[in-house]
Amino acid sequence: MTIKADPTEFAGKRVLVSGGTKGLGRATVDRFLAGGAAVITAARGSAEPIDGVEFVQADLTTAEGGEILARAALEDMGGVDILAHVIGGSPSPGGGFVALTDDHWLAELNLNLLATVRLDRLLIPQMVERGTGRVVHVTSIQSVLPLPEATTAYASAKAALRTYSKSISKELGPKGVRVNTVSPGWIMTESSVDLLKRLQAANGGTIEEARQVVLDSLGGIPIGRAAEPCEVADLIAYLASDRAAAIHGAEFVIDGGTIRTV
Repeated sequence: MTIKADPTEFAGKRVLVSGGTKGLGRATVDRFLAGGAAVITAARGSAEPIDGVEFVQADLTTAEGGEILARAALEDMGGVDILAHVIGGSPSPGGGFVALTDDHWLAELNLNLLATVRLDRLLIPQMVERGTGRVVHVTSIQSVLPLPEATTAYASAKAALRTYSKSISKELGPKGVRVNTVSPGWIMTESSVDLLKRLQAANGGTIEEARQVVLDSLGGIPIGRAAEPCEVADLIAYLASDRAAAIHGAEFVIDGGTIRTV
């Protein structure tokens, strides 16, 4: 699926996308590029060059990695106008909460909460100084619909990110910086496949049976499919655009109807 974009929508805008080399992160990078933005992103390892993107090798789950990326954004780009925090995921094993060690919990918190908190702390002040900026945090429907089999720590970290986002929106709105969250359900990415493989390793059976475990836990997806990364990326871009100038402190769910409550 391809999303059409106005090639001038983000002309002159400097965008930082955390975790922008694969999955939803890469789709988000591509969407901002299609809108004419200058983009900077990072990953732990090396990555293939992307035309129009400055790549920084940094582990954003560490304070040092966040400082490396923020410094590059400030020094090489002169700052950022849009922060799109897409970084996240769950490397933890299946087997329920007893399978999660302290190391698993700390890894999930660093990846899904603190990586975002650190970059915000380093980069939002220059937005406040200019009196304008847009911040989009990607959370998850697991913040309200956690799956106990393998992602308890992930869901908890995303719930904390959701609360953190609402809190800073109250502080930053009067200063010209808009903060919103995007809460996806099941997205067809490499990380989704990795989760299925971990569930298969923990429970046995086939990949399709592991997929059914996830769908059963979610209660099914009414539209009959997972979201495509480009669809979620388009929502992120909308919230960062001038079209959403009056939207602030809000959460936008994109889950195909998975959450059935009001």
